[in-house]
Amino acid sequence: MTLSESGDYEVYLIGYPSKVTTSHPDLHFLPLQGFGRLSFGRLIAPWKVFQYIRKVKPDILIVNTHELLIVAILNRILFGTRIIYDIQENYFRNILYTDAFPALIRPLIAFWVRAKEKISSPFFHWYLLAEKAYQQEFAFYGNRFTVIENKANLSPLQQSKALEKSTQLLFSGTMAESTGVFRAIALARQLHQIEPAIRLKLIGYCAKSETLARIKNEISSTDFISLQGGDQLVPHEEIVNAIHSASFGIISYPHSRHTENSIPTKLYEYLAHQLPVLVQENPQWAQLITPCQAGIFLDFETVNPQVLLDKMNSSLYYITEPVDVSWDSEAKKLLTALKFI
Repeated sequence: MTLSESGDYEVYLIGYPSKVTTSHPDLHFLPLQGFGRLSFGRLIAPWKVFQYIRKVKPDILIVNTHELLIVAILNRILFGTRIIYDIQENYFRNILYTDAFPALIRPLIAFWVRAKEKISSPFFHWYLLAEKAYQQEFAFYGNRFTVIENKANLSPLQQSKALEKSTQLLFSGTMAESTGVFRAIALARQLHQIEPAIRLKLIGYCAKSETLARIKNEISSTDFISLQGGDQLVPHEEIVNAIHSASFGIISYPHSRHTENSIPTKLYEYLAHQLPVLVQENPQWAQLITPCQAGIFLDFETVNPQVLLDKMNSSLYYITEPVDVSWDSEAKKLLTALKFI
């Protein structure tokens, strides 16, 4: 939207299909056929993407997964396309330190992905990094990069409409053990035992069928935990609505090498909507949360539910407005980066 609204770009988006239909000036959606997380359909998806790109003939091609590195390079060689690698995740660490793949083959896949990224790096004109920490975690991009963080695309900032009591909890975004979904469920159970009015809403997408089955099993006997999404992508507007209906957002990532330096996108969104947060202790997150008194830090493994509930009901939040959490500053950096590529 930033690129199309600038008036300098006509934008084509190629990616996984969504049931949601939307429209935007100068922005065109080219959906692939659906495929499983580990499937033949996913294996051939890069070829389908390449076919789309041949029809569009873009001047600039931005890819945001290592699975499309070869596709990007082919377009530069064959058509002279300017190519950008938009790094949304540290795939090497994601693969190595999560259960996304069987343990025995994780190192092999992780090192293969990182080898692809390093070997392909001379071909790319520029890199976009979604986290400041990526400047320390890897460096195959040299000096050809701009940090574009996943801040909240919300303007103007609006305060969340909290309920009268601190009863509605929210866990939004990717649902996985590595993002803390089971910690959020456990916390809701503990608080509900003391305060029966406590409710938890889970909203987002779960990529692994085994994880989704476990989530459904854990909440099947509860009437105070609801699930929206799960096996389907959830429109962002519905997540924003959930934020506005919540009293607290939960950010409960367990410690892991693949997320230790990252700032969750939902933290920016909760701050932008001034939704108080229950958040795992983390020095980087504290730099955003503490100045505006945005929530309560805790260790989800050792929480005292009564003490936490008392804090939730007695604390004051957002004594000052959060700063540097919106997309505006990132939009300027993105437009500047593309102008000189």
